Amino acid sequence: MNTKQLGNWQTTVFGIVLAILVLFGLNSFVIINPGQAGVISILGKATDGALLEGIHIKPPFISVIDVYDLTVQKFEVPAESSTKDLQNLSARFAINFRLDPSQVVQVRRKQGTLENIVSKIIAPQTQEAFKIAAARRTVEEAITKRSELKEDFDTALGNRLDKYGIIVLDTSVVDLAFSPEFARAVEEKQIAEQRAQRAVYIAREAEQEAQADINRAKGRAEAQRLLAETLKAQGGQLVLQKEAIEAWKSGGAQMPNVLVMGEGSQGSIPFIFNLGKLSNQS
Repeated sequence: MNTKQLGNWQTTVFGIVLAILVLFGLNSFVIINPGQAGVISILGKATDGALLEGIHIKPPFISVIDVYDLTVQKFEVPAESSTKDLQNLSARFAINFRLDPSQVVQVRRKQGTLENIVSKIIAPQTQEAFKIAAARRTVEEAITKRSELKEDFDTALGNRLDKYGIIVLDTSVVDLAFSPEFARAVEEKQIAEQRAQRAVYIAREAEQEAQADINRAKGRAEAQRLLAETLKAQGGQLVLQKEAIEAWKSGGAQMPNVLVMGEGSQGSIPFIFNLGKLSNQS
């Protein structure tokens, strides 16, 4: 083997060794970005301790890194239940959650991927939590006291998901629906209440009208009493004369055939006697 061949062989070996070292080097560390956590599995077995953000050393070729997103996740989950009065109630919840970094390894061992977490853990636990919250109240209370329903649901769901390493940050009731039978019952109840309110209004209106009639009758009686007192008092005859003249005017202001005055024309009532009418009647 000459010197040139030896040099080529050494160059080839050096290149192979360098390539192996580079390959090992690239597979000996992993970078975990902010908002993530990694779980290292060596020969198919997950090791304890989650890998948080930064650079981490790992065994090359025989290890696999599963990276989980620790930021807030949002999924909408449907749920159905029966209320205390045995009415069907359905809802759709928007669940905001994130994974507990200290329990990521257990999540990897028991649930696996994020899709499994949603479908196998969050969805069924949402259903159970909704059943607990809905069973404590009637369907009408579930609608009128929606905030209390959500509070009970949040408490039940948080307690159930905590043991799975899932932290519930917030929930929202996207939709809350009830059976068509209850919808008709609510409509009929509203119609009945409106009719009752209308009946109360009519009764109050009649009562007020009756009271007004009483007040008018009292007013007329008081006016008559005052008029009687006036007639009894000095000058009452003048009032009667004035009333007679006013009555004559209101009858058409026609000149009577005969105007009879009593004794003492200044103090008696004029008596209107229409001869024309008597002649017509004859």
